[in-house]
Amino acid sequence: MKLKNTIITIALLLLIAVIFSFKDSGKNSYATNYFQSLKSLSNSQSQLLENIKKNDFQTEKDLEKIRKEILNTRLKLKGMDFWFRYFEPNVYKKMNGPLPVEWETEVFEKYEKPYKREGAGLSLAIQYIDEENPDKDTLLRLIQSSIDAEQTYSNDSITVNLQSYHHFYLCNRLYLLNLAAIYTTGFECPDTASVIPELKVMMTEVNKIYKSFNESFPDASLNTDYLILYDKTLDFVAKQSSNYSSFDHFIFIRDYINPLFTINRDLIKKYRVSSKNMLDYSLNKEATSIFKKNLYNGQNSKGVFLRMEDTAALNELERLGKMLFYDPILSGNNMRSCASCHKAGQYFTDTTSKTSLHFNQKDYLSRNTPSLLNAEYNHLLMIDGKHFTLQHQITSVVSNETEMCSSEKQALAKVMSCKDYKKSFNKLLKYTPQESEITFEHIASAISYYYSRFSTSYAPFDEAMNKTISLDPESIRGFNIFMSKAQCATCHFVPQFNGVKPPYVGSEFEVLGVPADTGFKMQSADKGRYEINPASQTLNAFRTGTIRNAAYTMPYMHNGVFSNLMQVINFYNNGGGAGKGLVVNNQTLSSDPLGLSEAEKQLLIKFIMSLTEQVKVEQAPKYLPFSSDKSLNKRISGGIY
Repeated sequence: MKLKNTIITIALLLLIAVIFSFKDSGKNSYATNYFQSLKSLSNSQSQLLENIKKNDFQTEKDLEKIRKEILNTRLKLKGMDFWFRYFEPNVYKKMNGPLPVEWETEVFEKYEKPYKREGAGLSLAIQYIDEENPDKDTLLRLIQSSIDAEQTYSNDSITVNLQSYHHFYLCNRLYLLNLAAIYTTGFECPDTASVIPELKVMMTEVNKIYKSFNESFPDASLNTDYLILYDKTLDFVAKQSSNYSSFDHFIFIRDYINPLFTINRDLIKKYRVSSKNMLDYSLNKEATSIFKKNLYNGQNSKGVFLRMEDTAALNELERLGKMLFYDPILSGNNMRSCASCHKAGQYFTDTTSKTSLHFNQKDYLSRNTPSLLNAEYNHLLMIDGKHFTLQHQITSVVSNETEMCSSEKQALAKVMSCKDYKKSFNKLLKYTPQESEITFEHIASAISYYYSRFSTSYAPFDEAMNKTISLDPESIRGFNIFMSKAQCATCHFVPQFNGVKPPYVGSEFEVLGVPADTGFKMQSADKGRYEINPASQTLNAFRTGTIRNAAYTMPYMHNGVFSNLMQVINFYNNGGGAGKGLVVNNQTLSSDPLGLSEAEKQLLIKFIMSLTEQVKVEQAPKYLPFSSDKSLNKRISGGIY
């Protein structure tokens, strides 16, 4: 009997050991997948480095051999993209940076000086080896930088994330956003022939990540709906041409990536996923679609009234903002309002001239008036990124001697001389306990809140992506060209089609070689971003604006040099300023011609027209508040010039 009990006890202990061994194996499978993939990449990079050292670089055959090895190593890297881009994006630039140097001002750092990010790694290696007479030492440096950077991803500060499910859903959210915005465009894959093959490999590797994750975290697993749809996505991609110009980007995003994003969002909510990563700073967990306007937060349109939630108070703030937007009381001569240059019926820009009239009513401003629509989806404002907030931008315009030619003090005094304004602002003062009295910040906040509400409108393209309407075939074809052959999407990112790419924490600047006139005799003298952040890379660089509503916001470019969309498309098709023969040593746009046909150009325009938002135009106020200063009571709503 004693022996029998002993045998039973041993059997139970063995069973428990087996159960726990399976449990441990399951818990380790996700982390094991990570470390095995990291080791495979490490081996591939080390072997690549050794082969470059041994290669003589004497013949095209030698170079082609190394080129193929770089591409093969990139496939290993893409298998880790899911983690790398989220865990340490700045380190990732050392492994797969698209540019040798990038100056960045991310949303959580925008009050600091721009950071210089130096790139290296496999993308730059591919670009470099295709140059004439590539130098071995330079190539070795690019690969060694990638090897050095790779070691970061084995640090405890990174790998500790693998013990919890929280990071996974945030990695996956970024992965899905990148599938929609950059992975199919060639943004960081200079060899366009490799874009779709790399995509296929990466998506297959991510499927393995999904399976290992579900084994390790069964209580927080991806659900069946997600996995079934992802399998369908893999089937769709497998059947697509490897030519990215033939890839159906529209169907890929509408029918697969966007629905996957929605399911992932629901799981983030279900599992109460929390973030410790600043990359998640701008993204909104409440966004149910990539093409919802609340996907990310670029600006605080309420300004000093940030905490105001009361509907009646918000309505009053909007009323005040509208009155002030049209009131020339903010200008030095009481003749010019915000609406003078930002005309509501012209998508809040000025389409009547290349640049708006100077305050002196004789000269013209040096830059084209930007539309206020969707301005809040940029982290930096103005074409040179000078301003951090909408309110700062308003304050600058009011005090600029060429625009409104007033001052905060003067404008505030005149506004508060109006009983209506004074009474309303004093009533709202309780919502800004940090301020003991009304300041110009309150005025600027009311104005920004007013015009920002027009940025919530949707375009037919958005509705098509959200499956509420069908989009015409020409617009769909135009979008597919936009995402591939035309290379527009390498700078104008889904979904705002501006220079803010996933995870939507910074604004990008480009050097295009914009001419001073359509004769291309010389480059525009405007130094752009250089005036804010002097560096060789920022000379003549300008913030990438949105293409939304572009069909009706002519003229184009920072100086209004192009009067229609075809001129703009031809400019890009010819390789920018450098492609037209101008000397632009730091041009970030490729100077190679795109080779777009006339039919393809027309399809691009058709797509751009589908980005026209259904903005409701309001009439200017008929009357403006009376002032105790009778000399101010001759003001005309909207101003006179």
